[in-house]
Amino acid sequence: MTGQALIAGVSGIIGAATAEVLTDGGWQVAGLARRPEGPAGMAKVAADLLDPASLKTALAGQTPSHVFITSWLRQPTEAENIRVNSAMVRNLLDALRPAGSVRHVALVTGLKHYLGPFEAYGKGTLPATPFREEQSRLDIENFYYAQEDEVYAAAARDGFTWSIHRPHTVIGKAVGNAMNMGTTLAVDATICRVTGRPFQFPGSPAQWTSLTDMTEAHQLARHMLWASTTPAAFNEAFNVVDGDVFRWSWMWQRIAGWFGIEAQPFDGTIRPLESQMAGDAPIWADIAAKHDLAEADINRLVSPWHTDADLGRPIEVVTDMSKSRRLGFLDYQPTDDAFFTLFERLRADRLIP
Repeated sequence: MTGQALIAGVSGIIGAATAEVLTDGGWQVAGLARRPEGPAGMAKVAADLLDPASLKTALAGQTPSHVFITSWLRQPTEAENIRVNSAMVRNLLDALRPAGSVRHVALVTGLKHYLGPFEAYGKGTLPATPFREEQSRLDIENFYYAQEDEVYAAAARDGFTWSIHRPHTVIGKAVGNAMNMGTTLAVDATICRVTGRPFQFPGSPAQWTSLTDMTEAHQLARHMLWASTTPAAFNEAFNVVDGDVFRWSWMWQRIAGWFGIEAQPFDGTIRPLESQMAGDAPIWADIAAKHDLAEADINRLVSPWHTDADLGRPIEVVTDMSKSRRLGFLDYQPTDDAFFTLFERLRADRLIP
């Protein structure tokens, strides 16, 4: 099955991968962002999800059958996260309503559904792992819940079906993205190789020794496509991860090996990347100049604060995908291969030497 897709947030990690999967599958794709970028054949829709007037103008003539919402904006407080990010979803669906073309909306949220928002991340009483979709919402304000509620309300009013997708940490390529562990680790490892700085795990003992999982961006895109075109998956929320589990004590060695460096033994001390990389901007500018890289501004490539949030968690984080498996989604992606494929792409695109 193919159709007309609109991807909100197409310039981000998830949106970019979704555009690739859909265009490769023969879909007619339009990508919406303030500065949209995407594969050949994708229509570019420049608009601000917080500006209803610009949305109305930009979406005039667009008649998508399927909408993929992969965008969010981080705010200083959770109250602001709720206000801003729920408005983005509401404004988009309001702007599309007059055409009456939308049949399905897929919304990407994440495991903060279970772990809580940044202000209370991994604290308090949390559900047992592995996380399962039937676990109830936490008794705390969360912008993911607000985004879901906007989709539910619009679906009830306008008659489309929906799916909610909750990935773990996403591996993929995008420049200027706020949640980008793969590229952050690639830049850190490159700097360690060039300068001789130890490649030190920045996180907690629990993350070093416990099981965890991740989500490659194209795996997530394939999952959204499946849920958007499979009637048994309509009006359901899903976890979505690669399908393997690992310990960072193993993965850290794998990443170090790809870059040809030694992984520093972990002694249980948390050494946040935000501190380790605090003075790296001039170092990266020199590396970029020497190797003629496409991006000399390290702040466009790395998000150490987000990597620290993921790797610093004091609890095991494992995600159950039985719901998807029972309904027929069987795709599998080894996570170490996902890292290696990303690193190869970053090198090919001259983002790392």
